Amino acid sequence: MRVGVPKEIKNHEYRVGLTPASVREFAARGHEVFVQSGAGASIGLADEHYAAAGATLLKDAAEVCARAEMIVKVKEPQPAECAMLREGQILYTYLHLAPDPEQTDALLRSGAICIAYETITGPQGGLPLLAPMSEVAGRMSIQAGAAHLEKSKGGMGVLLGGVPGVEPAHVLIIGAGVVGTHALQMAVGLGARVTVLDKNVERLRQLDLVFGNRIKTLYSSAQALEEKVLESDLVIGGVLIPGAAAPKLVTRPMVRCMKKGAVLVDVAIDQGGCFETSHATTHAEPTFVVDDVVHYCVANMPGAVARTSTFALNNATIGHGLALADLGWQQAMRESPHLKAGLNVAAGKVTCAPVAAALNLPMTHADTLL
Repeated sequence: MRVGVPKEIKNHEYRVGLTPASVREFAARGHEVFVQSGAGASIGLADEHYAAAGATLLKDAAEVCARAEMIVKVKEPQPAECAMLREGQILYTYLHLAPDPEQTDALLRSGAICIAYETITGPQGGLPLLAPMSEVAGRMSIQAGAAHLEKSKGGMGVLLGGVPGVEPAHVLIIGAGVVGTHALQMAVGLGARVTVLDKNVERLRQLDLVFGNRIKTLYSSAQALEEKVLESDLVIGGVLIPGAAAPKLVTRPMVRCMKKGAVLVDVAIDQGGCFETSHATTHAEPTFVVDDVVHYCVANMPGAVARTSTFALNNATIGHGLALADLGWQQAMRESPHLKAGLNVAAGKVTCAPVAAALNLPMTHADTLL
């Protein structure tokens, strides 16, 4: 198969779909790999590294897309990239379609086979291709929140871990999944007072066994959520419904009653955000203020640590990517129900139920296309 890797064009996005080591894996199986010149240069992956691994370097994304049968990316295609896709071409990347009707419409019109990393499942459950970026984003959420609690960045002027004689900041983490767990590790490590909310009591028990009295765990009732949001200095939103739009858990009236200078970090913003006042921001302009509360809602947080993120992502995506190239998308999905769960759009049809429900579109079961 001919595999293409264009350079990412989203604001401050420096990750790349394949590393040279991944290119070598494809080339060793007889596949051709086309990489846009400079695709990995900003994170130390030079063109000569790709050439040595067996890639053919091309000057621009249009040429890559024209020659490739499968496009491997990191972030969802921007409008100019959607326009380059063609019928039957495979797109293998993060998509986050539920809150994005414009992108969904463009992909439907392209006729491409669009496979979303974030809905591919694992043998033990979970979302293994989303997990590495959730780990990065969870850890970064505490770094970003701590920085924006500083007065110069609009926050209330609180040091996350406090100092002897001065109490630390109170961090509320909504959701005890991958994002929440990694945020929790960072927050505890920095000495913050941490409360974790989740509806999965067994998961809360697991965290309690590990962290003991260094954290407080609470079942996420409406009352508990509201009380803790109003008490907190920093709130991390890490809830996820696979493939679907994130639920709006923190309402505008709740934000209005929060402490002045408190910070909200919405890690769920790729799926529309879990705070009613959220809208997506960029690394260039990461925050905005609503009712004196700082909102950090960067939609590609892991892009800020692009080298770490690229290698972590490739570790997770390479297996299914090779299967798609070796077998073709239909046979690969017949053999793997987990990969089949990643099919979101194919041949002008929506094949992911949560996306169809979120956007009020008809849904076609993937099996009918295989």
